[in-house]
Amino acid sequence: MNTSSHTQPPARTWLITGATSGIGRELTLQALENGDTVAALARDTSSLAEPAGAHGERLLLIQADVRDERAVQGAVEAALTRFGRIDVVANNAGYGLFGAVEEASDAQVRAVFDTNVFGVLNVLRATLPVLRAQRSGHVLQGSSVYGQSAHAGVGLLAATKYAVEGLSDALAAEVAPLGIKVTVIQPGMTATPFLANLDVAAGLTDYDQTVREVQKGIGELPASAFSAAARIAAGIRTAVESPNPPLRLALGTSSTTAMRPALEARIADLDGWQPVTDAVDGP
Repeated sequence: MNTSSHTQPPARTWLITGATSGIGRELTLQALENGDTVAALARDTSSLAEPAGAHGERLLLIQADVRDERAVQGAVEAALTRFGRIDVVANNAGYGLFGAVEEASDAQVRAVFDTNVFGVLNVLRATLPVLRAQRSGHVLQGSSVYGQSAHAGVGLLAATKYAVEGLSDALAAEVAPLGIKVTVIQPGMTATPFLANLDVAAGLTDYDQTVREVQKGIGELPASAFSAAARIAAGIRTAVESPNPPLRLALGTSSTTAMRPALEARIADLDGWQPVTDAVDGP
């Protein structure tokens, strides 16, 4: 009888949105390489056809748009039919909108919220009943460095990520007694198609010295400024494999470099204006 304590951990079943590019794709491939099973959701899954052939029944490709609540519900049902359970929900689908807050059109703002926020909620509503019934699971909420910081040009993208982080704080408290873990993923600058797929607002010349200068600076960044998506995915998997994963996981020094001053500035305002804050107490 083999009494070795080095036993292989049980395989997990992942449901990953935005699974065909960037971090989502890397998560899908790494999970499969680790022996896990994956339900991979995307609007077009054709780019995963080759991995699907290589991994057989362990990879289920599902064409679904996270903006479509019925499609997401159907995807979850298909995953359960194939795999019987869901252990990790990677709420990864999303895209960026660049431009000054004033420049972005109503249609552009509503569209980015529809994917980045309401799409996240569609996935949660479809998967949380499964995780609650299991009394187990891990939800990975896709945020970014812009979930805790912002600069000129990213106000609307940051607004979606701030929304995801706020609802995730509450969600974590709500599901913890049910055996479900939540981790907000905060990557910094990452080498993915994200920048190429940015929606860009029409420009106003008054914002040339701020928004356009930021845009120019981002375009001039060297390749070394961007973390590889594979490394980001590996960091996420490390958190999933931990018995005590963090509520927030910053990935890449560009993430901490931007978020730390933003967080410290908030504390400084709290402390610096404490007398005014306290003066409003009482009848």
